[in-house]
Amino acid sequence: MVAVTEPGTPAPETVRVLVADDDPLVRVGLAMMLGGAPDIRVVAEAGDGSEVPSLVDRHAPDVVLMDIRMPSVDGLAATEALRARRGAPEVVVLTTFDADEHVLRALRAGAAGFLLKDTPPEEIVTAVRRVARGHPVLSPAVTRRLIDRVARSGHDLRRSRARERLALLNGREREVAVAVGQGRSNADIGAVLHLGVPTVKTHVSGILAKLDLNNRVQIALLVHDAGLLDDRE
Repeated sequence: MVAVTEPGTPAPETVRVLVADDDPLVRVGLAMMLGGAPDIRVVAEAGDGSEVPSLVDRHAPDVVLMDIRMPSVDGLAATEALRARRGAPEVVVLTTFDADEHVLRALRAGAAGFLLKDTPPEEIVTAVRRVARGHPVLSPAVTRRLIDRVARSGHDLRRSRARERLALLNGREREVAVAVGQGRSNADIGAVLHLGVPTVKTHVSGILAKLDLNNRVQIALLVHDAGLLDDRE
């Protein structure tokens, strides 16, 4: 593990990033690339998932770029443990394969999305900024394709459980949840359901609270599991 900086007081808009990857060359490359952006600061690096909790406590990153395959504690276990903590930073998992079944587990654990390691540098920088603002970097279309390709087992049980959870929502919240699953923005949802954007945001927040979810990606996953998009795709 190599800590890049001691905690300081960055500019108000600076996005603090922790890079977790067992390949030193990947860490250096990501640190150099992100460090070139004026509003992003790489505050620490980890070579294994076991190092992530203490580095998060010490450096308070806004975003963790998490490799999946690491030797002692992999990125999946590290993501699950990290996102279970109160006030956890956002996590974006790094992977080599866009259909890696492990990505689904990371998303269910609360990761804000995933990036391929060969993603163009400017797109990685943009993704970090988006995640720091609370926007997932995995499109619902990619989410659905991923699920369709790798999550074949236990379909009926998963659908039943998803529908039981969604039954906790009222009618309007359910409509908003389905619209989120369709990949609509808050403005689009408002236009379709004839709601103001602040009202849509309130409904989304209520859905997250009622279902104990972290972000819109998890809403989309749950709606998909429940089969509510089957007639719309």
